Amino acid sequence: MQKLSLSSLLNVIGELFSDEISIAVATAEEYIYYRPSKRIDLKIEPGDPIKTGTLAYKAIESEQKVSEFITRNVFGVPYHGMAVPFHYEDQLEGCVLAIYPAFTEGKSVITVKTDDGWKPIPFEKVKYLEAKDRKTHVISEGFSGLHTNSLQEFEYILPRDHFIRCHRSFIVNVNHIQEIYPDTHSTFLLDLDNNIRIPVSQSYSSYFRKLLGF
Repeated sequence: MQKLSLSSLLNVIGELFSDEISIAVATAEEYIYYRPSKRIDLKIEPGDPIKTGTLAYKAIESEQKVSEFITRNVFGVPYHGMAVPFHYEDQLEGCVLAIYPAFTEGKSVITVKTDDGWKPIPFEKVKYLEAKDRKTHVISEGFSGLHTNSLQEFEYILPRDHFIRCHRSFIVNVNHIQEIYPDTHSTFLLDLDNNIRIPVSQSYSSYFRKLLGF
């Protein structure tokens, strides 16, 4: 068998984990590998230094497994994760991290801005969210409004069993999909129950098919 590079081996190991989980490997000083998931991306690059307050920093400082919530102050997005340090000949070498989206519990509405104030929209009535003109548009049954959150932030708030990112500009509520049509070789169009068609881009198509099971 030909020798695998470290990156190739880690990519293979990464396939064992859910598409919801990002994987990172760090030495005691810097990250040497990062595989983002479709659900969360901390924008880590190999060679980036270990920041104070991150899971990697805490695991390396304590030389113990760390599992906790990290606020958005560190990477710009909140996340849950686990970091496990590893040693070689009794010397600390670095750590391996599994990074999960931080789902907000207890919320059941999206409160959007209107001309006169704000309107709470129950999750089940939201058909899709669209990023357009540097604003997030929330479209529901007979109503649409704006929200200050980005689509990436909404990915951590909305329940993942109902809302799926299908495009860099769209998150869709799967309960409002009437039919799925092939568009090109690896993309799709979603026909919603309000006669709107939403694209599934090539970069999200595999993830989308896996979550919907087809």
